[in-house]
Amino acid sequence: MFSWDLLIGALVFGLLLGCFYAAVSIGLSLSFGLLDVPHIAHPSFLVAGAYATWWLAGFGWDPILAGLFLAPVFFVLGVVMYRLYYAMFEKHGSDAGLRGLAFFFGVAFIIEVCLILVFGVDQRLVEAVYIGKSIDFTDDLRIPMRLLVAFAAALLLTIGLTLYLGKTYMGRAIKAVAQDQIALSLMGADPVKVKQWAFGIATAVTAIAGALLIIIGPVDPQLGRIYIGRTFCVVVLAGLGSMSGTLVAGLILGVAETIVLTFFGASWAPAVAFGLLLVMLGVRPQGLFGR
Repeated sequence: MFSWDLLIGALVFGLLLGCFYAAVSIGLSLSFGLLDVPHIAHPSFLVAGAYATWWLAGFGWDPILAGLFLAPVFFVLGVVMYRLYYAMFEKHGSDAGLRGLAFFFGVAFIIEVCLILVFGVDQRLVEAVYIGKSIDFTDDLRIPMRLLVAFAAALLLTIGLTLYLGKTYMGRAIKAVAQDQIALSLMGADPVKVKQWAFGIATAVTAIAGALLIIIGPVDPQLGRIYIGRTFCVVVLAGLGSMSGTLVAGLILGVAETIVLTFFGASWAPAVAFGLLLVMLGVRPQGLFGR
């Protein structure tokens, strides 16, 4: 039965959840949207970041601080990963995308198996002062503090990366390498090094997003499979490479998913991302903010 209170609650929760979706997708928007790297292992790195956060939380670390601490480690991991991808595929021909897709699929499978071998298949949770508490706005509207913390961190992360890409020399070089690598070379920048740096940033952002993921709820090694559809939906909906569009697309997905969950049941919610993805590919393939 329709209820205005349920609708308002769904909209509020959808906006909070949508900002989180933008945070977990913005690394993919950078690696896939700007660098044209078929990084299908992105959700697996996201889950790996969540498990690394859980491990540090066992020593008393706050999840957000743990994510920030892990970001440089994941940056180095991303740099190494791109060097392997470039040396094995991108350097040798135009079919690097298809072969690279199989490469990253294998990486995703390896990460999932390693997480199962090390941590098992049980779900993992973290504890923090803001997890388990809520703020009561009305009798019918109670918002968990973990959602508000994740919302604030995700918003700062998205805005920070958008400003970095738009205001710094390296950020503008990353945008330029997606448009014309030859022109960028003539300007004195090495496209390979620029893409290597950008992929490192995309992976570092994934570590922070992984911390937000385990704040939102429990994680298990196979959780990345669920986020494949959601992250690619946000990136395609936004328009490849649009950071600000990623935030808007995440909000659209979050609101749509929450409304469907509220009024039609949980069984329909996972289909929302794939439905939006198919509609966008059919109606506007370049995305909402794509050129």
